[in-house]
Amino acid sequence: MRVVAGKFGGRPLKTLDGKITRPTTDKVKGAIFSMIGPFFDGGRVLDLFSGSGSLAIEAVSRGMDEAVMVERNRQAQAIITENIKMTKSEKQFHLMKMDANKALGVVSGEFDLVLLDPPYAKEEIIKNITTMEEKGLLSENVIIVCETDKSVDLPEEILSFSIWKQKTYGISKVTVYIR
Repeated sequence: MRVVAGKFGGRPLKTLDGKITRPTTDKVKGAIFSMIGPFFDGGRVLDLFSGSGSLAIEAVSRGMDEAVMVERNRQAQAIITENIKMTKSEKQFHLMKMDANKALGVVSGEFDLVLLDPPYAKEEIIKNITTMEEKGLLSENVIIVCETDKSVDLPEEILSFSIWKQKTYGISKVTVYIR
């Protein structure tokens, strides 16, 4: 796996072996950013179930100013730390070593891009978006990217957010919500 494009483009990324995380393939990652960008003029990204950190690093590589990455698994945290070091831009990344729900209780500021790839997709995504909206964490023009198994059907609307784009790539489905 590697960073697909931007200032870190082509650099290799480490991933975890086994079933601890489901790394997003380079093809799907490239497709996600083609759907929503492909490049950004600043902003903050929240990667709530970070895994290897690949998606947040890609977002910063493509122009986001700062990434907050949340991961509770210690092995995944170690991989994220190594991947952040590879960027040589450590100050742009903040790793929160905790459960996503706990992180939503302590994180502050608004986010312009939110990446959600939770283990139990549908219920978790609805709950996470609701919590973030209630806590004022979502900017007016936020883009929320949800990656799920292709069999998961997310609702057309969650609060004031509607599906903007949706596409299936192999076993993965990417759903993008906007206000």
